[in-house]
Amino acid sequence: MQDKHLFDYAIIRVVPRVEREEFLNVGVIIYCPKKKSLHIDIQLNEERLKALHPTIDIDEIKQHLNAFKKISIGGKSGGPIGELDAPSRFRWLTAKRSTIIQTSGVHPAFCDDLEDKLKEIIDEQVS
Repeated sequence: MQDKHLFDYAIIRVVPRVEREEFLNVGVIIYCPKKKSLHIDIQLNEERLKALHPTIDIDEIKQHLNAFKKISIGGKSGGPIGELDAPSRFRWLTAKRSTIIQTSGVHPAFCDDLEDKLKEIIDEQVS
């Protein structure tokens, strides 16, 4: 039997009009210190986003979300933040901000398999 892994996760949100506080869940960031793994999954539903803000620039949103992916992967393509260690990148990605791309609070949990859990959270919170 596999050990359960303690991990933290946050939901990635697009907030088209920050002043209205309406948002669309578009992804999940998951970090497990024991496994030293940081994963992100993004599934942008353009139709639902346009329902919140018909004139939103989808290409700009995709660029911002792509930056989140690059930072989570790490390395030079993620810029200076991407070169930090995984815990620092996770903290940076989940820091409170009042921009169009935000994250929920960080939630701790246990699981047997991180990839299965990431898919489960995506199915429950994003799809």
